[in-house]
Amino acid sequence: MTIWQTPQILTTCDADCQMGLRLLAKMAERPEQPLLGWTNVSVALAFILFDVGLSTVFRLGLGVSLVVASGRCMGQLTVVATLLHEVFENRNPSAVALIAFVFNFLGTFEIVINKSSRRFQNMFPYILASMLCSTIPISILGAHFSMGIRPFWEPIQYIPVIGMLCGSAISGVVVTINFLLTELQDNKDKIEIILAFGGTRREAVRPVVTQALRLALTAPINNMSVLGIISIPGMMTGAILGGASVQQAARLQMIIMFMIAASTTLASVFSAFAMVAVILDREHRVRSDRVYEHRGCWFSLDSWKRVPRRLSTHVKTAYDRLSTTAKEQDATVGERQGLLQNMA
Repeated sequence: MTIWQTPQILTTCDADCQMGLRLLAKMAERPEQPLLGWTNVSVALAFILFDVGLSTVFRLGLGVSLVVASGRCMGQLTVVATLLHEVFENRNPSAVALIAFVFNFLGTFEIVINKSSRRFQNMFPYILASMLCSTIPISILGAHFSMGIRPFWEPIQYIPVIGMLCGSAISGVVVTINFLLTELQDNKDKIEIILAFGGTRREAVRPVVTQALRLALTAPINNMSVLGIISIPGMMTGAILGGASVQQAARLQMIIMFMIAASTTLASVFSAFAMVAVILDREHRVRSDRVYEHRGCWFSLDSWKRVPRRLSTHVKTAYDRLSTTAKEQDATVGERQGLLQNMA
């Protein structure tokens, strides 16, 4: 029995006071969360090593991808935790706005540079505008009206929300852009036939855009369908571990999922319209010259996967050159010695 449950205190309080004391007693009975250190992270890293082993056994070729992704995860979360600690302490709205912009900027960078094998003209500013116009309004309206945060930019609540919205919007935009670029390149003849018979660019690409948006929204729909029955999401789990009641955590997760669905839809729609406006101009022509292949950048996952192969190729080439040069020198020396012997 805790101090809040003693009969002397309970008998001297009214009904509301007793309810509050019982709530405090329940909170006091909850076990404290253990402090996690790098040792705990190292132990959990064994799961990744297990996956690497399976990839090696079945020859999946995902070992390097798993290691690089794990390293990025650890490094990025460490940096973000350090920055967010300072922002949470200072409660500066300018810092919150900057972090929200950085989240969208880095998300756009991930879409354009690392996730897209093809790109279209002015892709980066269009995707950035689509991300900002979808995540920022939804996060502000949801935080202020649905979640009841006052002020809405409270760092400890707003920043995790904008982060989740950006992450979901990235997935939707990647699916939309990649599908549209593939269809507009592979089925260019069908679109040009519709345009040749007097159809507008909207009529020509409407089936393709519709299918792309359906694919982009499949993930949010599936997540909402299985939520609570098959899986317990991370936001709800974190709220429960943080001390919130189960009912409050469930309602918070409902709000977050509805916001995620809205932001993913807006980002996918904006990016699809922007891409169609670039590839199909005002003259209702398909501008294939505005689409080009993209090989990625030096810090993308695919580039890191090719590093060992490139190094081995360069080493082998250098070794072959040295061997060829040595053989040529030996042949030249042998010819000279033969000529000298003949002259003697």
